[in-house]
Amino acid sequence: MSRETTDPFDDYSLAELRTRRSEKWATYPADVLPAFVAEMDVALAAPIKRALIAAIERGDTGYAHPAGLAAAFAEFAHASFDWTVDPDRVVLVPDVTVGLAEVLRLTTPPGSDVVTNTLAYPPFAPTIAEYGRQVVDVPLLRTPDGWELDIDGLERAFRAGACAYLLCNPHNPTGRVFARDDLEQVAALARRYDVVVVADENHAPLTLPGAVHTPFVSLDEDVAPKAVTVISAAKAWNVAGLKCAVAVAGSESMRARLATLPAEVQTRAGHLGVLAAIAAFREGRPWLADLLVHLDRNRRLLDDLLAAQLPAVGYVPPQAGYLAWLDCAGLGLGDDPAAHFLAEGRIALSRGLDFGTNGAGFVRLNMGDVACPAGGGGRAHGRGHGGPGRQARASPRDASPMPGAVALSARLDIGTHASAWAWRQR
Repeated sequence: MSRETTDPFDDYSLAELRTRRSEKWATYPADVLPAFVAEMDVALAAPIKRALIAAIERGDTGYAHPAGLAAAFAEFAHASFDWTVDPDRVVLVPDVTVGLAEVLRLTTPPGSDVVTNTLAYPPFAPTIAEYGRQVVDVPLLRTPDGWELDIDGLERAFRAGACAYLLCNPHNPTGRVFARDDLEQVAALARRYDVVVVADENHAPLTLPGAVHTPFVSLDEDVAPKAVTVISAAKAWNVAGLKCAVAVAGSESMRARLATLPAEVQTRAGHLGVLAAIAAFREGRPWLADLLVHLDRNRRLLDDLLAAQLPAVGYVPPQAGYLAWLDCAGLGLGDDPAAHFLAEGRIALSRGLDFGTNGAGFVRLNMGDVACPAGGGGRAHGRGHGGPGRQARASPRDASPMPGAVALSARLDIGTHASAWAWRQR
């Protein structure tokens, strides 16, 4: 990382990133540029790096213990969301998906119905099935401003006998932060029909300027007594592989239920993950504030690039996180445009269909990436201008750095009709 940049989150080269062995960089051949899985291309926050190095130097690599985690999370929650958390209501779980599943196991009978909203994080449905429950889908409603909860649809599902609702807020893949009024309506319905609400709030620390995240269990517990929020440092500080999350009970009755989690659930968490989370929650807020500036810049730049170079692609900038949900139907690439982009542009995106049938024609793009110079080398099968014979080609003389993953610059390859994102190598 020898280059000086105006944004510290841009200070990695493609060659450096290709030495990483995480899922993002190890899944595809070296000629494929990965923008699929939700990992960021950033260095560790200094407090986390110090905590991990210190643990390794003292040989502190045993089983996880939650000491200090609940208090650190409560401090972070108050500072970030004005959310007062009782540390006694915070329980260590290995990761958010396992935490959600274990809460469902504790609070619903086998064979019961669990409501989700497609578009949905792909592991939700198989995890619910693995735990012996049935998925009931209440699809999100598409509006000109993005995707919204179908409150009437939720009431129908609750009234029909669903036992639980798996809420994802901020939403993956759309980046939507649901309004407090919507959450209060959900809470009122859940109380009326005796439905447990289990909220995946993994992207909440990445809420971007202009949006306000309301933790579900911060609502009045008299309105929603049967609720649990599951959250972690994994996405915000890029430590998903270290395995640590917390489940936060919304009431004393749910706290008592969480206290019955089997002891082995906590032992599946990673000790280094707990140490990293404590460091993130206690000392990582300044780093996170800088990251949010970086991601805000990236989402705005992506909007500008799409408008200028590929206006046929629909895009509502996310209100949280670093995932862009792109409607590629206007490109005429069929239900699975990600396959075309991989084959023709050698860039890996998440398939829209993996998030539900209403994801046909969509892709999910990871914007949590580094800057590239506007005129660097490398393959650049691009994104079209939308008219025949028009191509966007950066001049090799233009070597000024462009910010973020969204210097995934684009042009239309008229000869092969291949439109795809590509990152230009420095």
